[in-house]
Amino acid sequence: MIGQPVDEARLRQLLGGADLAWLVERARRRLERGQPLTGAVSLATPSAAERMAAERLLGRAPGAGRALTVRLDAVDAVLVRSGISPGGLVAAMAVLTGPVVPLDEVRRSEHQAWEEAYAPLMLLAEVQPEHAPWVGRVRDDGLVRRLARTPAATRPLLEQTVRVLRELPVEPARSLSAFAADVLGSAHALDDGTPVATLALSGARALTGHPEGAGAAWRRAAWASAGLLRDDVSSTVLTLNLRGTAALDWMADVGEPCVLTLRQLARRPPRTAPPVVHICENPAVLSAAADNHGPDARPLICLQGQPSAAALTLLARLHDLGAAFWYHGDFDWGGLRIATTLSGHVPWRPWRYTADDYRAAVAAAGPDLRPLDGKPALSPWDPELALALAEHALRVEEEAVLDVLLADLAG
Repeated sequence: MIGQPVDEARLRQLLGGADLAWLVERARRRLERGQPLTGAVSLATPSAAERMAAERLLGRAPGAGRALTVRLDAVDAVLVRSGISPGGLVAAMAVLTGPVVPLDEVRRSEHQAWEEAYAPLMLLAEVQPEHAPWVGRVRDDGLVRRLARTPAATRPLLEQTVRVLRELPVEPARSLSAFAADVLGSAHALDDGTPVATLALSGARALTGHPEGAGAAWRRAAWASAGLLRDDVSSTVLTLNLRGTAALDWMADVGEPCVLTLRQLARRPPRTAPPVVHICENPAVLSAAADNHGPDARPLICLQGQPSAAALTLLARLHDLGAAFWYHGDFDWGGLRIATTLSGHVPWRPWRYTADDYRAAVAAAGPDLRPLDGKPALSPWDPELALALAEHALRVEEEAVLDVLLADLAG
């Protein structure tokens, strides 16, 4: 009898109505959990119609209790005895609800689907280990699942993201839209708000060490840290007394600061470089050097925070021309991060930017310093510097040591 077909018309008339949907749903749930269709199932607050449907199914009243209780063994017996489903309730469920896949199998299948979807990321981590920490984080924090939601949508998203990250950082810097057109086939593929832009920017920022933030200006700077620009004039760098182009020579002759755009650096880079270039973090240092020393000030570049694409392009050019760099920044966690980011692009030596210099600055400043706040950072060029900052927990901005820096910048 088990091999005989189900009489679907009679089955649906007997068990397929809305008043017995609760019974079918509970039976299916048991099959999904791998449980046998035996024992009782109950409905806490049945309607009169649901009680009557159960009575018609069993040929008797199911009980007078407040809840409606039906034994699945009894339903199975009715189906077999009537010939409606010779294979019993299990065969009937396959007809009424479709094939039932056990939840364990569903979970295994879903896990496998996600593993296959993540394959492009895992391959990226193997081929380019510098991305491995980010790959681990992005798998754990759920960002990919929030953006794509399903394994089927995840795989193409990650394939596009990996194509972007394999090309970073871009040197020399170039237009973000042109890069997107070349790598992803659409100039708008990396526009704000697209899933691939969100995920690729996360990976780019992890690669370059660009700090966390939000807003359009932050996203522009984060892309620029990887050499991708919304345009070629927004990214700038502030300089003093550099030479090597007609414009730079003219400004150096009068000792005035000069703002260079990425466009200028790409089209007319300096032809020469001085033996040593000092680098500072804050414009106040450069402005004071111009005020105090004018054309006699030593060549100086100001990063104005995290190095822009223009700054990195200029520094790479000067490095190629043989310049050596001396760097100073704020004595705080942000300053340490900027310095570390810079060291990933060009070599530099600390310019009064060591633990001893910090302790001397703290001693000289007295009680006027602000408390140090933010997330701690490392100082690879002088590991003791980070320890000293943590010990004193005081922030020393470049302006506090301006007199010392200006003395070094006197030509």
